[in-house]
Amino acid sequence: MARTIRVLIAKPGLDGHDRGAKVIARALRDAGMEVIYTGIRQTPEQIVSAAIQEGVDLIGLSILSGAHNRLFPKVVNLLREKGAGDILVFGGGIIPVDDIPGLKAAGIKEIFLPGASTEDIIQYIREILPAA
Repeated sequence: MARTIRVLIAKPGLDGHDRGAKVIARALRDAGMEVIYTGIRQTPEQIVSAAIQEGVDLIGLSILSGAHNRLFPKVVNLLREKGAGDILVFGGGIIPVDDIPGLKAAGIKEIFLPGASTEDIIQYIREILPAA
């Protein structure tokens, strides 16, 4: 029997709008994944701590504030510092296309822009975690 994929969905920074994050969390749950949602206004330290405590396979970051170039790499760096660099990170939200190469170079595995379907995100996760 395959194990259940565990995903932490988080909103780093000062965003107060989390409808998109909740839609993604619900879609992943409905696809059979175990989802932990941390809520809004989380620091990178809180997100990494929760991810390690929950033993997740990957973290999904949602952001609208424009602070993605600072906050997303900080999450990846903290994971590496804590010996949890095997936890994959993907992101989504209002992110200029020109920022995506830099985010991927910083260790963010994938970025989903507005209009991405939940099916695309689910398929992506199943492709990067095929043994699950």
